[in-house]
Amino acid sequence: MANIKDVAKHASVSVATVSRFLNKKGYVSEAAKESIEAAIASLNYRPNQVARSLSTKRTNLIGLIVPDITNPFFPELARAVEDIALSYGYTIVLCNSDEKAEKEELYINMLTQKYVAGFIVTTNLLKAPHYEDVSVPIVALDRTINLSIPTVTTDNVEGARIGTAHLLACGAKNIVCMRGPVGLGLADDRVKGFIEATADKDVQTHIVECPFSFEASEKIAEKILIDYPDIDGIFASSDTSAIAALKVAQAMGRHVPNDLQIVGFDGVQLGKMVSPGLTTVAQDIYKMGAYATRMLIKMIEDTSLTEKNVTVSAELIVRGTTRKD
Repeated sequence: MANIKDVAKHASVSVATVSRFLNKKGYVSEAAKESIEAAIASLNYRPNQVARSLSTKRTNLIGLIVPDITNPFFPELARAVEDIALSYGYTIVLCNSDEKAEKEELYINMLTQKYVAGFIVTTNLLKAPHYEDVSVPIVALDRTINLSIPTVTTDNVEGARIGTAHLLACGAKNIVCMRGPVGLGLADDRVKGFIEATADKDVQTHIVECPFSFEASEKIAEKILIDYPDIDGIFASSDTSAIAALKVAQAMGRHVPNDLQIVGFDGVQLGKMVSPGLTTVAQDIYKMGAYATRMLIKMIEDTSLTEKNVTVSAELIVRGTTRKD
């Protein structure tokens, strides 16, 4: 197997010149670049990533930290991040934190020691001080950590307003908002959109806190339908909660959408597979992941960002859990 010395000899340049070329640091003439590229191709040379990481203190690894890999939103997000990262020559290390600060901190420390190039983070934690002193670039995806960290998110207020307005247009008069955790930025924004859409309208509203997990949402949805038997609409701050509510409603004999209409938020593929299909406010999950990955790679490669905070529009997708009067 060829090594860096073989490449240097074949290209008639010094080992230091080959090193500068591989690490993209320092001046290398165009003639030398062409000779090195030809030598690499001729010798089928593959750089030793371990050795390079020891010398450059950086690998081509990107850490992707998600709070709950069982939530279908995050695998779809991870797919987008992986696709874009791979096209730039980077590899994704997926870390599931289970919404535990100690696990997030463990992953950060472990991967930083292994010279990870940067992190994309989708934390559900309300306080995440362990990101403040990280020595490599970070991009927050779908959540805001602090103002110093670049962020890609959806217009959650407008999306929730659109979804709630659709319920109203479909004739719902007694609506529960299954909101996300209090203090989590995106959840607070979505309940804000719900409140704005129902303000000054002739409707009854109820707001119930609900985690973004299927099991917890099932229990809360059952309690909602017992406590508020007359509700005719549910706006859920996540598709996971909405699908849980759909399952519980059907089990309790509530016909969807004739007796109860449901709108979710996320736009995951699973929403198309349930019956009836879930009406939802769809985030452009792939675009968000792609934006975040390109932003991080620019930071890793010392390219200036034209935007530090990107907001992606949401879109209402109407399916079978809502109806027109």
